[in-house]
Amino acid sequence: MNRIELQQAIRASMQTEKDAMDYYQYGAERMAEDKARATFALLAREEYQHAESFYRIYTGQDVPSFEAFMKTPPNTGSSWWKTLQQLLVQDFDERKALELAIEQEETLEKELRAMAAKISDPDVARVYLANASSTHHHLEVIEEEYRAMFGMGG
Repeated sequence: MNRIELQQAIRASMQTEKDAMDYYQYGAERMAEDKARATFALLAREEYQHAESFYRIYTGQDVPSFEAFMKTPPNTGSSWWKTLQQLLVQDFDERKALELAIEQEETLEKELRAMAAKISDPDVARVYLANASSTHHHLEVIEEEYRAMFGMGG
């Protein structure tokens, strides 16, 4: 992976983390159950931190301010946004929101680990692996919340 490809991957990862944050913020605003709302709010804050970790290693010039980037409107082309749209069409449902979050986190963890394996820069690879580990933790938190709410695994 050359330097330009690496920077494009980092930029895309930063956007993906923002997309996840947008999903969790939206979900937190609509959850009826207090614990689920708190879980989604926590996950939104952590996704913000993930995006920030990618911003710190991003050398591109198209994102001069992290805060301004994070305040941009949701990326309507992202898998997170499309997942959210599925929920809105079906009427927002906490069970479905948690199930879709589980799917998204599983996919994201695999993508982050795969990207880390392709990166020769150990510092950048560490950022990807740290985010993959945190994403795995998100998956565990969401599955625990799912089991607590619905009495079964995800």
